[in-house]
Amino acid sequence: MTPITPPAPVAFIGLGVMGAAMATNLRRAGFALTVHTRSRAKAATLEAQGAAWAESAAGAARGAACVGLCVPDTPDVEAVLFGPGGVAEGIAPGAVVIDFSSIAAAPAAGFAARLLAERGAHLLDSPVSGGPAGARDGTLTCMVGGDRAAFDAAAAVFGAVGRSATHLGPAGAGQVCKSANQLIITATMQAVFEALALGRKAGLDPEAMRQALLGGSARSAVLEAHAKRYLDGALQPGFRAELMRKDMRLAIGAARDHGVFAPSTALAAQMMEALVNSGRGGMDSAALGELVAELSGVAKPD
Repeated sequence: MTPITPPAPVAFIGLGVMGAAMATNLRRAGFALTVHTRSRAKAATLEAQGAAWAESAAGAARGAACVGLCVPDTPDVEAVLFGPGGVAEGIAPGAVVIDFSSIAAAPAAGFAARLLAERGAHLLDSPVSGGPAGARDGTLTCMVGGDRAAFDAAAAVFGAVGRSATHLGPAGAGQVCKSANQLIITATMQAVFEALALGRKAGLDPEAMRQALLGGSARSAVLEAHAKRYLDGALQPGFRAELMRKDMRLAIGAARDHGVFAPSTALAAQMMEALVNSGRGGMDSAALGELVAELSGVAKPD
């Protein structure tokens, strides 16, 4: 396949916090960018930077060598791809669609097969890790499933939005890896916040405790970043708890589909259910620290 390099025409659909940042980096990289989202107001900054606006996903995809998607969940991806005015109505044979959304693996594989059969276009599932800061800085980790030749052709696209892109296997493989990523983060958050609650109940200063733990084998990105957000009370999203709950439901489904014994995943998923049910769904997922503290009889950090 022909490499997709600037100034090739690229489209991006879905301009939430993550999508808008990725689209901005594609524009900065020199791609000829067309965007579409449900609310045109979200595209105003990108239009000011020279991006074109399309009235539909089909219009955005028409003439594009590559189409990026970043939408909330599996039904949203299906609607953007195959609904009325969807990508499938405008995509050209040989074009590459990169779905940066986090969705279920089996439907992702099905969408790829359908797009290839109906339109001769390739779909790569590429959920990302790194959060809003990684999207803004172009340092996301891309976990990719799908056709290897399409992955290689889209190297410059991945390079514009991420620090690393790893091809993991056939369509759906990226989503399985993302589920693994999310279960590790959530289970680690549970352990970290239990540890901080233990320290507070024993009279330790939680920030001093965090610094001590960062110096040893307990060091992790969760202890470094999520715990700091909790201790600082900086719980505006970020990555909303309700989205982490969705991802943990996907992780539970993946474990079930593959027959994996996953008690840590099950507990972590239940804690995210409890967090959202406590009224914190719109807060950063690090609000799990507040819930664990409440259940432990610990006051909020000063």
